[in-house]
Amino acid sequence: MADYSSLKILLIEDNQHMRSIVSAILGGSGIRHVREARDGAEGLDMLKQYPADIALVDFNMEPIDGVEFTRLLRNAPDSSNPYLPVVMITGHSERSRVTQARDSGVNEFVVKPLTARALLGRLDSVIMRPRPFIRCKTYFGPDRRRKSDEQYGGPFRRNTDGVL
Repeated sequence: MADYSSLKILLIEDNQHMRSIVSAILGGSGIRHVREARDGAEGLDMLKQYPADIALVDFNMEPIDGVEFTRLLRNAPDSSNPYLPVVMITGHSERSRVTQARDSGVNEFVVKPLTARALLGRLDSVIMRPRPFIRCKTYFGPDRRRKSDEQYGGPFRRNTDGVL
């Protein structure tokens, strides 16, 4: 793992115990700059004063959950950083939840119970292998495709390419 000691992390989690666990994992890996928020609304406000490098976000929170936080981060006209990498941490691993998170613009997804290896692996992924961002009528966020088909010979990769 690279030296991430200068990273600024925004941790958005409504459960104090889980915030403590995640902060301990980050601290153990050398990350010293961690700010905490209790929900998505507080996280969005905090981003206005704290320019984070990565947001770690819980799925299930009130009044603004992790999915809505990510949608607002990506698409709100007053967003402080629509390109901010977002790693969602959740106990909900159902396919529909993963798809919902992906479609909101989440970069990576990690399931609880959380391990240091899983979390740090996702941080490595967003830093060392970032995916390009895509903008179309219905989506803005990291490319949802993880693989590129080198054999593809057509002019467009989507049936709506060139139509905005």
